[in-house]
Amino acid sequence: MDLGDLRKEYRQSEINDEDCPADPFTWFRDWFQDAMESGEPEPSAMVLSTVSEKQRPSSRVVLLKSLDDQGFVFFTNYLSRKGIQISGNHFAALNFFWPLTERQVRVEGIIARVSKEESDAYFYSRPAESRINAVISPQSRPIASRSILEQAREKYLSSEGINDIIRPEHWGGYRLIPDQIEFWQGRPGRLHDRIQYLLEDNSWVVNRLAP
Repeated sequence: MDLGDLRKEYRQSEINDEDCPADPFTWFRDWFQDAMESGEPEPSAMVLSTVSEKQRPSSRVVLLKSLDDQGFVFFTNYLSRKGIQISGNHFAALNFFWPLTERQVRVEGIIARVSKEESDAYFYSRPAESRINAVISPQSRPIASRSILEQAREKYLSSEGINDIIRPEHWGGYRLIPDQIEFWQGRPGRLHDRIQYLLEDNSWVVNRLAP
């Protein structure tokens, strides 16, 4: 399959150096808002990349659920493949791609678990069926058939205690605390804009990178 001629020409949307804010989180929030207003179907979707103990990289799409001045928060099963890899190597990367605004944001840093209180707050805000699925799914592990999960779910759904589902200890949030954030804007002729923020001595240093 030859895809050499499959390409999109990006429109001109220049990033001027003097327009780059001192705080990358401020810029990310602005771009995220633009992505939502543009009609991106999943603006919070991000590719999370982790590394195994054998130094094999692994990527998957997860959803951003919170952003604060510390970092980017998502939730998952701590015993999943990504959870096990994070426990062995706390360095990870995120990538947001918003084709409608022709932008991407790359984030690198260290991942740490959020507090139990944060995990509880999000878990109990989820719909009952989502909470059930978090309880019954042995995420990333082989199962004999889908019917096993469906039967376990139906058992919970028919229970009178459906609203009393407790967050499992193996399910909760992670926060990626960045030390590097890169903003990429598509430009005509592939002469894209790339603005990199590096955290040095608790201050962000801004660099323009060649595309």
